[in-house]
Amino acid sequence: MPSSLRQAWALGAATTRELLWGLRAVSRETGSWRAHARAIPEATLRLAALHALAHKRGNIDGAALFWILPRRRNRRLLRLLIAYEVMADFLDTASEDGAHAGLRNGSQLHRALIEALDPGGSISDYYLYHPASDDSAYLHALVTCCRAHCAQLPSFIRVRPFLARAAGLTQVLGINHEPDSTLRDATLKRWVEAELPAETGLHWFELAAGASAWLTVLALLALGAEPRCEDRDIAGIHDAYLYWIAPSGTMLDSYVDFAEDAAHADHSYLAHYQNLEIATRRTCHLIRRATQVARDLPNGAKHTVITASMVALYLSKDSARTPTTRTTARILLDAGGPLTRLLLPVLRAWRTAYGQRAD
Repeated sequence: MPSSLRQAWALGAATTRELLWGLRAVSRETGSWRAHARAIPEATLRLAALHALAHKRGNIDGAALFWILPRRRNRRLLRLLIAYEVMADFLDTASEDGAHAGLRNGSQLHRALIEALDPGGSISDYYLYHPASDDSAYLHALVTCCRAHCAQLPSFIRVRPFLARAAGLTQVLGINHEPDSTLRDATLKRWVEAELPAETGLHWFELAAGASAWLTVLALLALGAEPRCEDRDIAGIHDAYLYWIAPSGTMLDSYVDFAEDAAHADHSYLAHYQNLEIATRRTCHLIRRATQVARDLPNGAKHTVITASMVALYLSKDSARTPTTRTTARILLDAGGPLTRLLLPVLRAWRTAYGQRAD
C-alpha cells in the first residue's frame, strides 16, 4: 500500500478512536484530577495544578493520542498516558514557580517522572527542597496511578530498560527554569556532555531540547501495551523520538512562545540559535527528519500521524498567526508536509472548542 494511503487509513482510524473514546476519556480523567487538585491545601501548589490542567489541555490530548499506536484499544494505557502528562505539566509549572529554590529543587521534583515508571520502587520526598509541600497527596496519587497501570502493560518488562533511560533524561527539566541564564546554560551543556552522545550531529541545546520533551516516554509506554515487541523496534522508537521528534516539538514550543519568553526573560531553546532565520531553517530540518524517521518506524503511518499532529498543534496557536510570525510559521508548516497542512485547520477548531487558542 502506498505511504499516502497508509497515512490516510491511519488518520481515519486515529480520528475514529479519538472521537468515539479518546476525547471523552481525557475529559473524564482530567475532571477527576481537577477535583483532586481543587482540594490541595497549599495555595501555590493548588494554583500550579489547576493552571496546568486549564492551560495545557493540548498537551494532555497530545499525550492521549499515543493511545492510537497499539493495534487494540487499551484503557489502562490511556489512563497512564493522561496521568503521566498531567503530572509532567504540573511539575513543569511547580518547578518554574519554585525556581528561586535552586537546581536541587527542580531535580528533586522531577524525580517523580522517573519513579512513576518504577512499580515497586521507593517514592521520594519530591518537595524536599520546595517552598511548599502540602498537596493533599496529589503528586503521590499521580505517581502511584502511573505505577499501577505500568505493571499491567503486557510488554512493560521488555521496554523497561529504554523507558528507564528516557525517563532518567527528564532530569534536565530541573535545570530549564534556573533564573540565572549563565548558570543554567553552563549546567545544561555539562549535563548534555555527560548524558547524551555527541555523534548525532545535533547541537548540544537540541539534544537538551529532546530530553526536555517526554515524548520518548509516551511512545515507549504505547509500545509496552503491545502483546509482543522486538528489541530493535524498542531501540528504533527510542532513538527516533529522542533525537528527532522530541527536539522538533520543543523547538516548535519555543517558537510559538518566543515573544512571551523574551518579554519575561524566560529560557527559550530557540534563542540558542544565532538568529531567527537560522532557527527557522534548523527547525525545518528537525521537522523533516522527524517526519522521515516516524514514517520509517514499524507502524510508521501512525507515528507519522502523531508527528504531523504535534507540528500542527503548535502552529495552530494564535501566536503563530501574528504579522511577525505568519511567514515563518508557514515555512515550518510546509516542512511538516501535506498531512500537517491538512491537520492545521482541524486543530485550530479544536483550540477554539476547548478555549486553548492562546495556550
